[in-house]
Amino acid sequence: MIPGKYRSVSGRAANNVNCGLHLVIQTSSLPEKNKVEFKLSKDTSSFPGRLLQHDLERNYSSRQGDHINLVSSSLSSFPILQRSSEEKILYSDRLSLERQKLTVCPIINGEDHLRLLNFQHNFITRIQNISNLQKLISLDLYDNQIEEISGLSTLRCLRVLLLGKNRIKKISNLENLKSLDVLDLHGNQITKIENINHLCELRVLNLARNFLSHVDNLNGLDSLTELNLRHNQITFVRDVDNLPCLQHLFLSFNNISSFDSVSCLADSSSLSDITFDGNPIAQESWYKHTVLQNMMQLRQLDMKRITEEERRMASVLAKKEEEKKRESHKQSLLKEKKRLTINNVARQWDLQQQRVANIATNEDRKDSDSAQDPCQIDGSTLSAFPEETGPLDSGLNNALQGLSVIDTYLVEVDGDTLSLYGSGALESLDRNWSVQTAGMITTVSFTFIEFDEIVHVLPKLKIKFPNSLHLKFKETNLVMLQQFNALAQLRRVDQLTIDPQGNPVVNFTLWKYYVLFRLSHFSMQKINGTEVTQNDMIMAERLFGILAHVASSELPQYRLISILGDARKKQFRYLLESKGKKPGIINEENNDSKRLVGENTNRATLNYTTRDFYNEKLEEIKEKKKFCKMYIEDLVKEATEINMKNEALQKLWPQMFIELVRDAVIEIRNKNSYMKLCLQQITDQK
Repeated sequence: MIPGKYRSVSGRAANNVNCGLHLVIQTSSLPEKNKVEFKLSKDTSSFPGRLLQHDLERNYSSRQGDHINLVSSSLSSFPILQRSSEEKILYSDRLSLERQKLTVCPIINGEDHLRLLNFQHNFITRIQNISNLQKLISLDLYDNQIEEISGLSTLRCLRVLLLGKNRIKKISNLENLKSLDVLDLHGNQITKIENINHLCELRVLNLARNFLSHVDNLNGLDSLTELNLRHNQITFVRDVDNLPCLQHLFLSFNNISSFDSVSCLADSSSLSDITFDGNPIAQESWYKHTVLQNMMQLRQLDMKRITEEERRMASVLAKKEEEKKRESHKQSLLKEKKRLTINNVARQWDLQQQRVANIATNEDRKDSDSAQDPCQIDGSTLSAFPEETGPLDSGLNNALQGLSVIDTYLVEVDGDTLSLYGSGALESLDRNWSVQTAGMITTVSFTFIEFDEIVHVLPKLKIKFPNSLHLKFKETNLVMLQQFNALAQLRRVDQLTIDPQGNPVVNFTLWKYYVLFRLSHFSMQKINGTEVTQNDMIMAERLFGILAHVASSELPQYRLISILGDARKKQFRYLLESKGKKPGIINEENNDSKRLVGENTNRATLNYTTRDFYNEKLEEIKEKKKFCKMYIEDLVKEATEINMKNEALQKLWPQMFIELVRDAVIEIRNKNSYMKLCLQQITDQK
């Protein structure tokens, strides 16, 4: 019968009663003088109060009071243990052989009724000679030199197995110990939890002071109530939430640095006592509150009882943390929605560019001279294209459906920056923007929008956002220097950023100098993040100054008069606007007026008209393609004729060769006649 103290996690282990033991290691071949006697003191000690809490560093420590006789035997390599009948009656179910300097397990005959066996503090290297003790309930081999768990397959009644402080490297050979209640393997060299899933009755498991780096493979331990993993190298824990009866878990002095690595503990409904002291996580300021927030059922943390005040504070912090998480989740959703919308806009942009390229290719194959070219890249032409309804990528499609992302454009205000993605975003300029918001905007960014479409809204931009000083262009099809002429109609530009992505114009070596020359009346400060120097302005004037003079001198008179009229109107309008303003505003307006007045007539002649330019350019390209097509067709025709002649020759040549050979054979068949014929031919030639 197992003492009641084995049935409780926190109770004491069964005591070894101070029993009179007469141990005789006997042989008939040795004389009496070879016997060695040991005196054992009489005392009794027991397990500590908590079996695993203190790593079972003390265990059976009772001493037998009688003499022990050890006799060497030449017939067997194992000593033989015998007890007197009185001792067997007095201590019928237990035997303690601790501190006997044993290197092997002795042969125990006539003791099949033993239930408790103690081999503590010896030098035993292998478990042997106990297979006949099939009624054994408790086996204590603490503090020996055992390297492998073995020799236990017949002990089907074993309930307590204490193998702490040995040299075991692997948990094995426990398949038949299905009734095991306490398993102590602390102080060994185990690196992995394994081969214990069948121990469905195991209540206490001690794996402290081993070499474990992670905790898993605990499924099947349905009765486990106490698990000691102190003093290991554990970084994460799994499967603990699958232990329905686990109450006490000791993880002190490991390498756990975040609650995420032990998040499965939050799903355990039975845990009431846990320790994390000695881990990096325990040094964090949020440690205690985080543990209590996620494990509200705990009663003790790091061996200290949790008070109601601590629970209340943890609950308050949990609510605040939940609010932060909700807000963070909301922001994450918005961020993800923005990302997916931009991806959708980018995809629509790519499809649009492909359609334009395909239509241009198809149109070039036709010989019609239509006045309106469908390849024209401006607002009216783009609106004629049907909306793309083809399927999206499966992953992107699911994400878009989950977030209801079907937009083909995006308008975002972030601080002083207005970002516009997709041509549909240009319609936002018609909104009733608040004065405060409109006044804050100093940077306007255009992405995935045709520059020709942007040109049409530049007057609105000047009116809606009077303080906009910085323009950004990315994926806007800026392909020629003339397009920068359109920016001259803005009120003011201090900075200009042209992203190389989707803007081939930046590949031109002199594009920055042209921008400085054409927009010199703005006195720009930065281009693509680089400061504009006085030398840059001088170089721009030298490179392109003559261009403006030639352009104005070659213009028809009616066109030049029209441009001069526009320039005069601009100057007069800004001079009139400066009147009647408050003193603090006049200086700023005058500065803007000076900027505009600085746009001289020569520069004003350099305009950008999208439709006319593209029509002219496309006509030129069409003529070149037509010439190339005709030239290639002539080459192909000539090559075809040569090939046909070659094929005809290949077909006729075999027959021609046969005829040549036949004629030659016939001619020389009669040598005399052939020679006469040859001489006759020579004579005739003379």
